[in-house]
Amino acid sequence: EDLSFVSAMRNMVKSFRVSDLQTLLASMGRSKSGLKQDLVGRALRLVQTEYSPELLKNVRQLYETRFPKASGWLAARRPEGVPAVSYATLNTSPRGTTQGTDYLNGMPKLAAPPAAEVKLVPLPFYHNLETLLPPTELIAQNSEKLQDSQCVFELTQNQVDQIRNSSELRPGVKSVQVVLRICYTDSIGVQEDQYPPNIAVKVNQSYCHVPGYYPSNKPGVEPRRPCRPINITPWLHLSTATNRVTITWGNFGKRYSVAVYLVRVFTSAELFNQLKHCSVESAERCRERIQDKLRFDPESEIATTGLRVSLICPLVKMRLGVPCRALTCAHLQCFDAVFFLQMNEKKPTWTCPVCDKPAPFELLTIDGLLSEILKETEDVEEIEYLTDGSWRPIRDDKEKERERENNHTPDYPVVDICVPEANGHSPAHSSTSQSGKSAPGIQAAATGGAGATASSGAVVDLTLDDSSDEEGGGGAGDSEDTEDSQDSPAPKRGRYDYDKDLVTAY
Repeated sequence: EDLSFVSAMRNMVKSFRVSDLQTLLASMGRSKSGLKQDLVGRALRLVQTEYSPELLKNVRQLYETRFPKASGWLAARRPEGVPAVSYATLNTSPRGTTQGTDYLNGMPKLAAPPAAEVKLVPLPFYHNLETLLPPTELIAQNSEKLQDSQCVFELTQNQVDQIRNSSELRPGVKSVQVVLRICYTDSIGVQEDQYPPNIAVKVNQSYCHVPGYYPSNKPGVEPRRPCRPINITPWLHLSTATNRVTITWGNFGKRYSVAVYLVRVFTSAELFNQLKHCSVESAERCRERIQDKLRFDPESEIATTGLRVSLICPLVKMRLGVPCRALTCAHLQCFDAVFFLQMNEKKPTWTCPVCDKPAPFELLTIDGLLSEILKETEDVEEIEYLTDGSWRPIRDDKEKERERENNHTPDYPVVDICVPEANGHSPAHSSTSQSGKSAPGIQAAATGGAGATASSGAVVDLTLDDSSDEEGGGGAGDSEDTEDSQDSPAPKRGRYDYDKDLVTAY
């Protein structure tokens, strides 16, 4: 009979997908890397050589998830009079195991894999005080796509007092909470919070709030749901009475585990105080880092003499208050620590805004050198680090560039035409000096060839074009129009030092 069950298990293993094979091998402490044929061979050897109740349970669970309607075919091979093996919906035992008898093999059975196999990643804003329910897998009870699983736990009087006596983060929200966390069932590494599809959480017959989706402003991008610990404190019995939590979840092949913790929730201001007291990089160490980056590299074709760093935070486009970056970042550019923590308090991503690489809280550090520079400068937006570890502001260069952009009119010198030309000829037209007074005794040459002597104080407006001469019928009749008077405005200065259409009188 054992051989028939081994044969059935081998057939089930052969029908598994890659993800099923990886889950099976990982649950039994085997490597899950390689191609599908390698995974199948490894799983078949496992069935042949290490046949055990735990292996049977894991294979059967995976097969029932893969083929829900065909889950009864294995029971048909059970000997008459032998009861079926039952599996707990949720393991609520503190040790994570329940003892029973597997009459199919005459050996004690495990109701679920040990709870210690699944480890949830620690979160900066949540400090675990006590574990009320260790990570326990959600088990599907039937072939329906929507499943309901329940867990039960009780609070001690000490835990109730911690919640009641804690401060409030905001009105009605305590800093000591009972939170529900859900993640993938995977024993490899630490697991991040991950909600199953169609999740709903009911606490003592009342539905509690589950974080919704972040709207996406980009076309074609689906909204993303933040998977965070779910605060179930407002719906609990704050007494020693039993609390019952019902989790509705979509069964689409993924395996999930649920855990319940008593936690202390920190604010961004409290995390900032921790950062300020525990993780500040000294100015000397920052200078050494700059010198290392600017040290001459003989293999480099371009010699780097300086590195420019902006004093504007890339998150909020404002001047840095507390310069901060992750220790794993290769750049010197910083972002503001206060705004970064506030942003992750609302929407936790813990991603560097400069290089888009992970920037977890435990790797953040405050730049001591840039903090000193920010105190010494007030209106500087950019600095440059030099090879010796010193720095210089780039304020002057920017101001000059701004002035050049604002001043579009070129500044041309005023030519005093009273001074004879170098070739001995006098200029052919009159002009005014810088004070705006006309020079007396200047002869004006008419374009028609006839010389007309202007009276004392006569001025020729050089801003007139050829069309005005043509309309007046020649230059001889223009003397009346060009006579200067006390009420006449100062002559306009031309763009050029000469009139290209004016003929010099010899």
